[in-house]
Amino acid sequence: MSEDPFVTHRGLLFTAAYEMLGSASEAEDVVQETWIRWDAIGEAARGEVRDPRAFLMRMLTRKALDQLRTTARRREQYVGEWLPEPLLTAPDVAHDVELAESVSFAMLTVLETLTPTERAVFVLREVFDLPYAEIADAVGKSAAATRQIGHRAREHVAARRPRVEVSPRQQQEVVDRFVAAVTGGDLQGLLDVLAPQVVLVADGGGIAQAAAKPVVGAKKVANLLGAFPKFGARARILPVLLNGAPGARIVDVADGYDTAISFAVEDGRISRIFAVRNPAKLGGLDVEATLRR
Repeated sequence: MSEDPFVTHRGLLFTAAYEMLGSASEAEDVVQETWIRWDAIGEAARGEVRDPRAFLMRMLTRKALDQLRTTARRREQYVGEWLPEPLLTAPDVAHDVELAESVSFAMLTVLETLTPTERAVFVLREVFDLPYAEIADAVGKSAAATRQIGHRAREHVAARRPRVEVSPRQQQEVVDRFVAAVTGGDLQGLLDVLAPQVVLVADGGGIAQAAAKPVVGAKKVANLLGAFPKFGARARILPVLLNGAPGARIVDVADGYDTAISFAVEDGRISRIFAVRNPAKLGGLDVEATLRR
């Protein structure tokens, strides 16, 4: 007996939903709703679907668009800076360069600047290489309009995405230097690994303490992070793979909060630091996410 197409494509469906929504919990909800609809059409009707992958992606996209429009309004009222939910990922994700880039914090924060329809079209076309005719059906637009939306989204993303690619090994070396400098209280070492105009964005969601606005500049960021050694034994900083790239996790046993830290590295230095402290967003650190293209 062959495997149900939904089971076969579940990893792909979650990945697409996550890239559209930037939220692992919301992506899981959308995937589950897609399963309910898929199951409801009945076994006989499912057997007549010529391209189950396209059919499931179409159902998922419609659900994700509904969710995007709802969350867009909620995020306007979010306390402080909003960042995506981090995912614990397996090493194989980092070796798939295109997949790793598509789920990186740097990319997801750029995708946040798109409209819901632009984001869906971009993800389906640029990441999953769906034909425009299928995408048009999923987003409820004509093929011509969908092409225009895709072109506009692609230009928008290209103008804002990091332009320098680094290998996982190079990024790991930079992150290791960062962790060593922070844990050792080495201010000069920290300044050396940070780009002069590094930007630190922190998301506490009004629950955990976090900078209300982005912190810009190596000296300001280094001074903020330089307090870490004062915490002593109460805090640990651990290397982890987050969203397909080397990152770090700070566990503070005193206040009970975790912090997931993702980095963008350019020219051998850290250009952006994304620190997620909102505990409602850290559920994705418990189990490795299954990501597929």
